[in-house]
Amino acid sequence: MSTSGIIRVGGRASKSKLDFDMKHPVLLPKEGQITSSIIDHYHQKAAHAGRGMTINEIRSQGYWIVGCTGVVKSKISKCVVCRKLRGKASHQKMGDLPEDRLSTEPPFTYCGIDMFGPFLVKDGRKTQKRYGAMFTCLSSRAVHIETTNSMTTDSFIQALRRFLSRRGNVRIIRSDNGTNFVGASIELKKAFSEMDKRKIKEFLMEMGGEWIMWKFNPPTASNMGGAWERQIRTARSILSSLLMHHGERLNDESLRTLLVEVEGIINSRPLTVDNIGDVNSILPLSPMQLLSLKTKIVMPPPGVFQKEDMYCRKQWRRVQHVCNEFWTRWQKEVLVTLQHRQKWNSPKRNFEVGDIVLLREDASRNQWPMARIVKKYCDSNGFVRSVQLMIGRPCNGEPKVLDRPVNKLVLFVESEHYDYSR
Repeated sequence: MSTSGIIRVGGRASKSKLDFDMKHPVLLPKEGQITSSIIDHYHQKAAHAGRGMTINEIRSQGYWIVGCTGVVKSKISKCVVCRKLRGKASHQKMGDLPEDRLSTEPPFTYCGIDMFGPFLVKDGRKTQKRYGAMFTCLSSRAVHIETTNSMTTDSFIQALRRFLSRRGNVRIIRSDNGTNFVGASIELKKAFSEMDKRKIKEFLMEMGGEWIMWKFNPPTASNMGGAWERQIRTARSILSSLLMHHGERLNDESLRTLLVEVEGIINSRPLTVDNIGDVNSILPLSPMQLLSLKTKIVMPPPGVFQKEDMYCRKQWRRVQHVCNEFWTRWQKEVLVTLQHRQKWNSPKRNFEVGDIVLLREDASRNQWPMARIVKKYCDSNGFVRSVQLMIGRPCNGEPKVLDRPVNKLVLFVESEHYDYSR
């Protein structure tokens, strides 16, 4: 219907006692400056409530927008206040696995490190705190646990030296940005700088050794270290069970024994469970088979090391056969399971330099700081995984600069230079 040149909605409520504007609201197109201004006005009047309350507020004032639900939803998604109040943290398509996770190198050639604890132990009449340092092989998923007396750099370096002495040299170590890990990396670099690099390089070339490369994940990016963070959770669940049987009054020797038992249980877990219920299936792979070399050979051997080598007097040929057997089955049974992306399957908008974001912290949402992106870090596929943020300006005039992963950020205002046609 049309009145005074204004198109209105007809409908079946013409005989109701409602106001004329509510019975016959003004019909508005879904695009246009007037429609956009009306939505903004009544969205603010509804105290930045959700889509349903905003639509009710618009229609109660005598306006009927074509495709109102979609238009209001799109408008609310760009509202700065709503982003601050209810905006979700960003995420990006799950990245490809690093080479460390896909390499058939000896155990602990590539490993991740994390600390856990504390545990209370008895030292005479005193109660002391002890911690665990877990080293996780990124390819075979085997673990090695050392105890430390504190969370200091010196204590961790001693645990690292014990690990290297028992498990051999390491090519790459990955960890989070814990102060003890960063301190250990700096201490090792400082110690290396004081050595004669020429002689060391010649020695390493003769022995086939390499420098240890330490790679740090961005701060608070625990999801980037899931390969070893998950093992910490496994250790905690096993410790909860063992502590019930071993009691709470532990000394240093009892704690070391307990953590070694935990290490053995974790290393005995199966890496694949697809056919674990089939009585005719072969024995599932476990890290203990590679570390202890104590398992039954159930498949034909690859390469030049034959099954008959298991009965040879030369022990090294037996060991080589078992190692080759493990890695052959690992490629066929374990590696193929890592191909699937369980979540984060589609690409999302990359953060750009100049974007204004909210930084997720442990505090209340209203206390999350606002920051500007000044630098972005992309992977080999061009996806932004972490960014460098500039937060405010303290009294001394120097801005605070932090590195954070994208899953800790909520987009607040897009950069003016962002190309929306991409």
